[in-house]
Amino acid sequence: MTDDMDEQNPAGTEEQTGPEGMTRRQLMRHAGWFGGAVVLTVAGGEVISHVAHDHDKAATAAADPHALRFVQVSDSHIGFEGPANTDVTGSFENAVGQINSLGFRPDFVMHTGDLTHLSTPAQFDQVKQMLSTVRTERVFVVPGEHDSVGDHGKAYRRAFGANTSGDGWYSFDTHGVHFLALVNTLSLEAFGHLGTEQIDFVRKDLAGLKSDTPIVVFSHIPLFAMYPAWGWTTDDSLQVINMLRRFSSVTCLNGHVHQLFTKTEGNITFHSATTTAYPLPKPGQADKPVPQVLPAGRLKDALGLRSVTYHEGDHALAVKEERLT
Repeated sequence: MTDDMDEQNPAGTEEQTGPEGMTRRQLMRHAGWFGGAVVLTVAGGEVISHVAHDHDKAATAAADPHALRFVQVSDSHIGFEGPANTDVTGSFENAVGQINSLGFRPDFVMHTGDLTHLSTPAQFDQVKQMLSTVRTERVFVVPGEHDSVGDHGKAYRRAFGANTSGDGWYSFDTHGVHFLALVNTLSLEAFGHLGTEQIDFVRKDLAGLKSDTPIVVFSHIPLFAMYPAWGWTTDDSLQVINMLRRFSSVTCLNGHVHQLFTKTEGNITFHSATTTAYPLPKPGQADKPVPQVLPAGRLKDALGLRSVTYHEGDHALAVKEERLT
């Protein structure tokens, strides 16, 4: 583990929403955390997530020049055309501008998939150029299902797959944290899927790490059963989750669902991100997850990005959701 960013290979009586035990009331409460800071702390080996009414932990970490600070952005859908957002390019430009105006230079920016809407070379070129204007040390990406339309992700890997393994997965280390970037969108039928080769990669990748190493996992589709009726889960993720249980602090960050959602299982906390493109309905509030048209002036309330701060040695992550301004 080094301080340099060395890429190794770039639950009651309420109605249940899924087998993970999250009730609809809980889901709506968590999804309503938009705009607040969610602080992840470790107590007795368990990662605890709660809404912060002050920003002491985040401020303490941010004041440390050696702190890790990164940004997650997701689901830009460059190339989308529809009434839910008639200018997704402009929205993503706003997101890039907001990243560049955060008051700090992120150590890296991670885009968690659906960079494009139809996987065309022109769309990949456009989003690659836009990401090149982000003021950061590194930009990382994982693919969404919209990034592999018709070609099993070949165009995506031509644009973004350098120094990755298999179908585009990889890991890297920085500031004492180990990061995994996974691909669970290429064998998509009903659910996300990782596959045997990638699961073997994760097993070997984690084997030499100490159990007190903080782990962050990026994927497009959730690694937990957020809402299986819409495919918002990964069918073989339990094999990876079981490997992660020995680590004292694990944070999984995903896109795909276009809304904020947080769930904690023991030492593992899952955070779904919002989008820069258009909102999707909350689980169970529509027949299927299709782009939602909001009243005039309300679109930006549903769009945003996420900044994360970590102070090495504290085993704590401060996660802050930012509305798109």
